[in-house]
Amino acid sequence: ESDTASEISFQFNKHKKTPSTGSHSSDMASVSSVSGSVLSVYSGDFGSVDAQGTVEFALDYDEKNREFQVHVSQCKDLAVVDEKKGRSDPYVKTYLLPDKARMGKRKTSVKKRTVNPVYNEVLRYKIEKMVLLIQKLNLSVWHNDPLGRNSFLGEIEVDLASWDWSNRKLNWYPLKPRSLSAVNGVDHRGVMNLSIKYVPPGSLGKCPKNPPSGEVHIWVKDVKDLLQLRPSGVDSFVKCYVLPDTSKKSYQKTRVIKRDPNPVFNHTIVYDGFHTEDLKDACVELTVWDHEKLTNHFLGGIRLGLGTGLSYGISVDWMDSTQEEVAFWQEMMSAANEWIEGLLPLRSL
Repeated sequence: ESDTASEISFQFNKHKKTPSTGSHSSDMASVSSVSGSVLSVYSGDFGSVDAQGTVEFALDYDEKNREFQVHVSQCKDLAVVDEKKGRSDPYVKTYLLPDKARMGKRKTSVKKRTVNPVYNEVLRYKIEKMVLLIQKLNLSVWHNDPLGRNSFLGEIEVDLASWDWSNRKLNWYPLKPRSLSAVNGVDHRGVMNLSIKYVPPGSLGKCPKNPPSGEVHIWVKDVKDLLQLRPSGVDSFVKCYVLPDTSKKSYQKTRVIKRDPNPVFNHTIVYDGFHTEDLKDACVELTVWDHEKLTNHFLGGIRLGLGTGLSYGISVDWMDSTQEEVAFWQEMMSAANEWIEGLLPLRSL
């Protein structure tokens, strides 16, 4: 595997019009699990009630057990979700940001039929203090609906780097509404600098069969401002698939750049086997990962395509390119044999 160039064939049976059944790599399976966990932060009904009331909690770090503790005491004057019955069934949920999926969520028990719930529960995270200090605590209150969607009642976010750790007392904090960016799952995960080019069949040289099939060239230059999940920094690499093909033939990756939040890859990948009409139905997925011995952690990614939600007539969830990603792909389609350069923000997939 070269650090500067890779070539792979894009293969998909367009006549069957069924998604590829190629084997997924273990890390691609992790993309799905990570995305599901991240999306659960934003699941629920945000618009039904206005955030109000307060929450009482205290924070502590147990040096002996290397454990972060969130003592959730109680809430007061929460919004009423079921106005007919005049009830709310609230619980408190916490995440450590920016990597919600890695540390997971913690939540209290549900207190029924009250807007002034008393919990007196401790939510615990096994985490090194140095790692904790580069996190933020997101604490939110929700109404539990076992038959429908849980309703958001308010939240507070605490920057743990500036927290006064000598303060172990319970204090009251006002609950705030969810910001629009949070509702949409928008968070800063870094920016990828890349160029792409489409070479149509027979467009090079005097030979009409040069190249015999179309090619998509992807030049991954560098990434800036990656999430750092541990104090030692991030050891990152980039994976590439051309969806709907998720087989090993489609899979390519760069080398690992160690301890650098702004890695320079300078890695080019060439996919041949592309007919011009394939550009409407295919999607180039580039994902950035933090490399560790036991498992790799998803940091962010982009999907280059038309974002129509369809691939060869089949509805697929990965055809979800943002406006910036769609515009980038369209510019490549309209400028054959020309490198198109862009800076695209990484996102949760």
